[in-house]
Amino acid sequence: MPISPASQPINLFSDWKAELSQCITSAEQLLQQLGLRTEDLSVAQQAAATFPLKVPQSFVERMEFGNPMDPLLKQVLPVEAELDSNPNYSHDPVQESQYNPVSGIVHKYRNRVLMIVSPNCAINCRYCFRRHFPYQENRQSKQQWLQALDYLRNKPEINEVIYSGGDPLAANDHFLSWLTAQIESIAHIKRLRIHTRLPVVIPSRIDSQLLDWLRSTRLKSIVVLHINHANEIDRSLHNATSKLLDAGIRVLNQTVLLKGVNDSASALVALSEKLFDTDIMPYYLHLLDPVQGAGHFDIPHHLALDLYRQMQAELPGFLVPKLVRENPGEKSKTIQGS
Repeated sequence: MPISPASQPINLFSDWKAELSQCITSAEQLLQQLGLRTEDLSVAQQAAATFPLKVPQSFVERMEFGNPMDPLLKQVLPVEAELDSNPNYSHDPVQESQYNPVSGIVHKYRNRVLMIVSPNCAINCRYCFRRHFPYQENRQSKQQWLQALDYLRNKPEINEVIYSGGDPLAANDHFLSWLTAQIESIAHIKRLRIHTRLPVVIPSRIDSQLLDWLRSTRLKSIVVLHINHANEIDRSLHNATSKLLDAGIRVLNQTVLLKGVNDSASALVALSEKLFDTDIMPYYLHLLDPVQGAGHFDIPHHLALDLYRQMQAELPGFLVPKLVRENPGEKSKTIQGS
């Protein structure tokens, strides 16, 4: 029977927790491991002062040694451009603070609620739209979780809960099992969606404990991974997603369109093809949320549309993700180029 977060036992690290505890947090260590020059370390360290570098070893091992333009490296290495202040970018680019009715809940869309399950991530992506999110204000005590669950019970129009964060799978499985059982007891909720990057960067996160509580729920469960480049997909990730699929869990992917990372038709087509080879369905291709510190990743709208049309010309329709933008105040993602 699921237990409450107040009575969670203390466990020794499982493999994924050990990997999480050993993440690289030093720009110098990261560059040295990749055989790259360290002359610009002071700039990287300055950029990391407000948003720290954090990357698991398993993700670093997928980077190309000696390549400063590696698309995986560019997603995690702090750079000088992050220090620029741009009036067109903000600390709350999708205005989530306006949709935070109770601690731990973001309710932007009528029938879907997002729960900030964990403030922690396994990797600090430099383009993260929540890099300035007030996680301290959304840290939950048991009483606050009960209040969040009451909010769900009192909103019969809600039929789907989305676990988010941080990264929701940074939370331990005893808590996730308890929370899922509580949500399952609310009759009008029928779907559980988990948006996570953790299994991508630490595939061992898909373990027997996680699969046990996912299998046992009556809720229709979907895991939405966050993969931006084909090089992120390796055998260990394929093995992890196979476990989810074998457990009856649907697996989708969302990508952020990023300058210098995946801003070519060839990169995006290769990603969709490799996702399908790994039994993951392309879902969303997001335009960058205009978060302060990430403007150097942005791509002009007309170029994004050109790339998307090239994808449509080269891929079958089922491998073309929806090109979307998050517009504050809208009741859903805004489809682009339709």
